Amino acid sequence: MTEAAIRKKPGMASVKDMPILQDGPPPGGFAPVRYARRIPTKGPSAMAIFLAAFGAFSWGMYQVGKGNKIRRALKEEKYAARRAILPMLQAEEDERFVKEWKSYLEYEAEVMKDVPGWKVGESVYNSGKWMPPATGELRPEVW
Repeated sequence: MTEAAIRKKPGMASVKDMPILQDGPPPGGFAPVRYARRIPTKGPSAMAIFLAAFGAFSWGMYQVGKGNKIRRALKEEKYAARRAILPMLQAEEDERFVKEWKSYLEYEAEVMKDVPGWKVGESVYNSGKWMPPATGELRPEVW
């Protein structure tokens, strides 16, 4: 459509001569514009969420505490069993050590028989304390 048909004036006219046609609102006005935030209020409240999270955390910590008590009791039972059997294990080790020590002294006597003044089984250290050999020579299976 041409401008002449819209303004109901035949032919070309100057823009200044044209009647002013301004757009306006429709009769009765525009519908109101909703600009406010409308957040739905469905779902649990903040306090309900907080209480549920606090309850879940509390229940979890209670379960952890129960597990710690059970674990502590099992550990104590294991240590008590070890303490009960320790004297027997130590006696077995002492018996094994004495047997190995005797064979070691026999071997030392055989090897050092030609050395004058050598005393079998005497410590080469002058500390005055008896210490079991720390070299592992009496336990070759460890090496």
